[in-house]
Amino acid sequence: QVQLVESGGGLVQAGGSLTLSCAASGVIFSRISQMDWYRQAPGKQRNFVARLARNLGTYYANSVKGRFTISADNAKNTTYLQMNSLQPEDTAIYLCKVDFLGTTYWGQGTQVTVSS
Repeated sequence: QVQLVESGGGLVQAGGSLTLSCAASGVIFSRISQMDWYRQAPGKQRNFVARLARNLGTYYANSVKGRFTISADNAKNTTYLQMNSLQPEDTAIYLCKVDFLGTTYWGQGTQVTVSS
């Protein structure tokens, strides 16, 4: 059973930075071919933020391109989302997602709040 646990969220002022982590267990991390970050603001739908596709590269939503960076550390079984120049509109619950052997797994999310 794959489990994903996010951490690193918090309260930050506009213009600040945060790094989110998504620790995976129950799976050989290097066998995960694609890892995503999504976010969901109160009352809104869940939206794609970033993707790390092994051997294909990284992809970002236009709203975060140039400010956010997704990466992974196989030795730590962890995916990261480095977020810079945060703005109030980035406030949301951030969730990581992986697809493995035909099943989609989500973490429980971590709250990011950006004050103006």
